[in-house]
Amino acid sequence: QVQLVESGGGLLQPGQSLRLSCGVTGFSAKNAAISWFRQAPGKEREGVGCITRREEMEYYADSVKGRFQVSRDGAENTFYLQMTNLKTEDTAIYSCAIDRWSVVWGRCPSAVEIDDWGQGTQVTVAS
Repeated sequence: QVQLVESGGGLLQPGQSLRLSCGVTGFSAKNAAISWFRQAPGKEREGVGCITRREEMEYYADSVKGRFQVSRDGAENTFYLQMTNLKTEDTAIYSCAIDRWSVVWGRCPSAVEIDDWGQGTQVTVAS
């Protein structure tokens, strides 16, 4: 059984940084596209960023480009979302996700293409 377990959410002030972690068990994350999504109150879920499997390329939503970065630690089967210069509009529940044996090219997997989700972690940015 594949499981994704997140950690690292919290309450921060604008301009601060935070790193979210996602530990994967039951599947090797190097064989998947790894993604982060978020959902703010009253809004639809949106993709934040990813590393694709076939290209090993990073893609990001315009709203976070230059501030957020997805990375992986293959040895630990864990991946991360490093968030810098946080803004109040980054407040959301963040979820990690994988698309196993992903064939997506040139973009991040959409939510319907995701095979497994983490439980979600709250990130709140407020002054």
